[in-house]
Amino acid sequence: MTTAPPAHTPMMQQYLGIKAEHPDILLFYRMGDFYELFYSDAQRAAELLDITLTARGKSAGESIPMAGVPVHAIDQYLGRLVRQGESAAICEQVGDVGGKGPVERKVVRIVTPGTLTEESLLEDRRDNLLVAISRSGDHWGLAMLDLAGARFSVQQLQGSEALLGELQRLSPAEIIVNEAVTLPPELEGRTGLRFEPPWLFATDSARRLLNAQFGTRDLTGFGCEDLPAAIGAAGGLLQYVKNTQRSELPHLRTLRVEDRHDSLVLDAATRRNLELETAVSGRREHTLAGVLDRTATAMGGRLLRRWLHRPLRDHDLLRQRHQCVGALRESTLPDDLHELLRGVADVERILTRIALRSARPRDLAGLRDSLGLLPVLQALLAGWDDPLLARLARQAGEHPDVHALLDNAIREQPPLLLRDGGVLAAGYNATLDELRNLSEHGDQILVEMENRERERSGIGNLKIRYNRVHGFYIEVSRLQADKVPEDYQRRQTLKGVERYITPELKEHEDKVLSARERALALEKSLYNELLETLTAQLLPLGLCAEALSELDVLANFAERSLTLNLGCPTLDTRPGIMIENGRHLVVEQLLDGPFIPNNTHLNDKQRMQVITGPNMGGKSTYMRQAALIVLLAHIGCYVPADKATIGPVDRIFSRIGAADDLAGGRSTFMVEMTETANILHNATAHSLVLMDEIGRGTSTYDGLSLAWACAVDLATRVQAFTLFATHYFELTQLPEQYAGIVNVHLEAVEHDDRIVFLHAVREGAADRSYGLHVAALAGVPAHVIRQARKRLQELEQNKSAETFAATPQMPLFQPPEEQPLREALESIDPDNLTPREAQQTLYILKEMLRQDLHS
Repeated sequence: MTTAPPAHTPMMQQYLGIKAEHPDILLFYRMGDFYELFYSDAQRAAELLDITLTARGKSAGESIPMAGVPVHAIDQYLGRLVRQGESAAICEQVGDVGGKGPVERKVVRIVTPGTLTEESLLEDRRDNLLVAISRSGDHWGLAMLDLAGARFSVQQLQGSEALLGELQRLSPAEIIVNEAVTLPPELEGRTGLRFEPPWLFATDSARRLLNAQFGTRDLTGFGCEDLPAAIGAAGGLLQYVKNTQRSELPHLRTLRVEDRHDSLVLDAATRRNLELETAVSGRREHTLAGVLDRTATAMGGRLLRRWLHRPLRDHDLLRQRHQCVGALRESTLPDDLHELLRGVADVERILTRIALRSARPRDLAGLRDSLGLLPVLQALLAGWDDPLLARLARQAGEHPDVHALLDNAIREQPPLLLRDGGVLAAGYNATLDELRNLSEHGDQILVEMENRERERSGIGNLKIRYNRVHGFYIEVSRLQADKVPEDYQRRQTLKGVERYITPELKEHEDKVLSARERALALEKSLYNELLETLTAQLLPLGLCAEALSELDVLANFAERSLTLNLGCPTLDTRPGIMIENGRHLVVEQLLDGPFIPNNTHLNDKQRMQVITGPNMGGKSTYMRQAALIVLLAHIGCYVPADKATIGPVDRIFSRIGAADDLAGGRSTFMVEMTETANILHNATAHSLVLMDEIGRGTSTYDGLSLAWACAVDLATRVQAFTLFATHYFELTQLPEQYAGIVNVHLEAVEHDDRIVFLHAVREGAADRSYGLHVAALAGVPAHVIRQARKRLQELEQNKSAETFAATPQMPLFQPPEEQPLREALESIDPDNLTPREAQQTLYILKEMLRQDLHS
């Protein structure tokens, strides 16, 4: 007869029932002062968090693997988890301890990488975004939510390239996807990817959910009624957040529809190459954001980064920003604003925690102190006739009622946690004051009682004491026990002492202990009522936070324009990019010496520059600085140039540098060609294109042919404004055959077998590449350089006419065999050479020299 295995304990039955509802994420199960994990969760957590794995007790006859973290340190461990793309369910004790069976527990929140709101888990100057992806026909729907900042938006996109570009811009912490949708292969294996059932993204149910959230009849007012893919993504995202937060989301009151055509489009490669926020070196100070961001508030820092990643095409709005920055830099207001805004807390994220009922006492103190600065801000902005400053001043407001409420409610320096008590200020609630008075002044009553009992009993060493087990008691030595009054009731006998209780002391104990408990309970209730009152003010306070953020960024732009010597750009309706003495803002900060500025002129008659010059000569820097100047002008910032006139620009493309995509199984050349194809398919006559060393990843002739064909296509069919850097000197012949193309080069000089980079852009093509000199600078051994120089001379001497004839689109002159070379040479007028005749002359002279050497 087989014996049935013993059943699970009641507590483990409860745990397993809750775990069954969350099978794929870690369950943190509250047990007193610890969150415990069991079975496979414990094993996984031990590995991810480097915590001890133990086995304590048995359930159903088996040892239980366990791992735990202290309650007070949970944020630290959750932070480590979400940075690895993991999620966790937080299961709290919600019932009374001491009842029959295990205390009631339930999951109160699911923590995921994209739904964080706790200050300790978030980077203060970076948005933490959750993105949802759905699809309808040929359209991708993309919804984005910054839960901590209450920003909710949608887009409907055409094509995988657009989707990948937006994901690169947003850099979400977590992506939820309709599991019925096939994603582009570039997204496979991405950290933070979650697949959800199709019903979550159904358009009809999504519409109902969104209308219920916003209190609307339809979505026409948001401009997305005819965007089914976007609506499906938004509905799926909203339902996912409701499921994880286990609460309403009153701070989400609007849905913004984004259109890619409203901004300069930057694809993933361009964002990477321009190092907007992430540098190849890994150092944030070596990025555009690192140089540009001196904002006073975390809100301002996040807004600045949003502007950098989504430069606008609205010239009217951009001119308002430029005008505002110009007005600010002519005064001391930027410094005054910066100093004032340094005292402003992260109001944007505090409001979210208020909405989710997770705001801590110091959040409310920070909101109170921030609102207290608004009258000073209004005084600073009074009298300015700049329309943008005036609008932001009105939007910020003063909110005296909310400030007065918080000033009366919250202590000057409240404790960190509500459970510690002492959060609400004296005078805020009379009942609370009475309970606190009884609790806090109970010690004085005990002193008075102790003196009375000593006098009444005649026992000089009588003491009134307290412990958590027995409460209050009177303690006397056993030698004095015969003197105790008759109304003393013995509570405990110990060696050398006796402990007693009296009716008066018992009554005091009941009052004091209950007063403490009642004070904490009442304070918690009043605090929740305060959060409810503040929730009704979320909309105007959110607008105030937006205004403070924008003021911070504009004041920062004004300060940076003065400190970094930036000039106001001109936005023109005529096509072209004309930059005088432009500089690369980031490189300039890293140099010990002065930066060499250069001009960039692109217009209808000069749409492409073919850029030649030595490696390390500054070609990539020159191209990048043009793109960054255009980008800065389109966020409303002044630019590093003496003068910049910029016409309509719709996109910025860059193909600069490449590396093997080992994970994707793509070579350097494949990456290069993929990025090139994207440019040729999507660039327009209003695009700025940066092309660096196209074709270098394959054989010389293949690479040269591809570079030539790409340049011709960009110059003739696409007609984009293009900076085309190359080491193929054959491409310098393009201006002779195609209109709108010019040669420029980065100047360098040779001195004592060494190269000196001048970093100055000059008209015309470079006369040589200086590759061996650069190799010597890199530390290549001298004997290798000597061998390379010797081989180079041999190759140059033996270069055949066939090599020249192979140049695409430009066959070289070849005289008839019966015509002597000297006679052909004499037929060319040396005083009036065309480019083709100059090339013919070079060929003839080389051929004559070869024949002489041979004979």
